[in-house]
Amino acid sequence: MAGHKNSSVEEMQPSPAGQEPAGEPAQSETPTAAEPTVPDAVRELEAMRQERDRLQDRLLRALAEFDNYRKRVQKEAGEARVQGAIEMTRAFLPALDNFTRARNATGGVEELRQGIDLILKQWQDGARRAGLEVIAAEGQPFDPHWHEAIETVERDDVPDHTVVEELQSGYRLRDRLVRPAMVKVSRKPW
Repeated sequence: MAGHKNSSVEEMQPSPAGQEPAGEPAQSETPTAAEPTVPDAVRELEAMRQERDRLQDRLLRALAEFDNYRKRVQKEAGEARVQGAIEMTRAFLPALDNFTRARNATGGVEELRQGIDLILKQWQDGARRAGLEVIAAEGQPFDPHWHEAIETVERDDVPDHTVVEELQSGYRLRDRLVRPAMVKVSRKPW
């Protein structure tokens, strides 16, 4: 039977009635599967140590690979930020060049005004190419996500909570707020 010591066939035979077996039953010298020998236990322990060492080596390699990946991602993110800043700057360089030319110009007031208008248009075009948008304000319903109310004004001629005057333009970069529009907002008189 599994789990019991091997015994000879004679020992398994019942003894005649009233007789005690003569001495201890003879035990087999070979160990069973449940009782490994010392050399088997040493081999098993050594195999477990090798497996532990192998797994520890794999873990250390995985940690090193992850650390390298993390450093590479950080480096690439930093490079992407720098590249984005370069592209944003390029969009505004023509206007900057024209500001420099305007400062050195010797024309009259009207020529200076036309030059500033041209520079403003270049600046706005560069901002648009970079993804910067002006937030619509005047005449729009007040939106606290995009507008910052500086003052409320009693007005009968417009709906309640309508932007009646823009004091400073607001901007968003794609769908993210850069600066809210500073506005005056209507309210109905009491």
